[in-house]
Amino acid sequence: MKQIEVQSNTNRLPSREILTGTRGINLKKQSLPAYPENEFYTGVEKNDFTHTFFQHQLPAILNTLLEKIKVPANKKNFLVFKHNKYINVPTQTIAYFHVKYETAFIVSFDRQEYAVNYSLEQLQQLLPDKQFFRLNRQYLASFDAVKEVEHYFARKLLVNLAVPTGEKLLVSKERSAEFLRWLENR
Repeated sequence: MKQIEVQSNTNRLPSREILTGTRGINLKKQSLPAYPENEFYTGVEKNDFTHTFFQHQLPAILNTLLEKIKVPANKKNFLVFKHNKYINVPTQTIAYFHVKYETAFIVSFDRQEYAVNYSLEQLQQLLPDKQFFRLNRQYLASFDAVKEVEHYFARKLLVNLAVPTGEKLLVSKERSAEFLRWLENR
């Protein structure tokens, strides 16, 4: 004899019924007493607490802990390999970083270009926010390299650097206000 337990929600208190029968034929309905009200709501309150804790409180606690152990963004130099030599490139000599063929490159103020083993996201985390700004997906520019900024079509900004890039450096209209604040409040 196979038994199937069914719960139904009527009048906000669950009642339980058991259907008995053989292979789903000739099912008999037997009613069982409903849950006591306090037990049912206690279970729901426990569920709400765990849901609230794991959805809202735990991420906030983890973010606070991660901020406390976060490494400060102040990388002073980069060790790069060029022409069978390791070269130390100080960050104050870097005009900008850019991505070409999925590889990040450093371009210094003396127009030297070096490949680096970081993504732009990683570089952005390593470098101080006051010194470098992410212009777009391909470029991360130094404050000292920004020569002038012009308004461009559709509320975008055209950035001209002291070191020529060979491309137009555009800041999107979504980030243009943030970029101008960065330039002003440095």
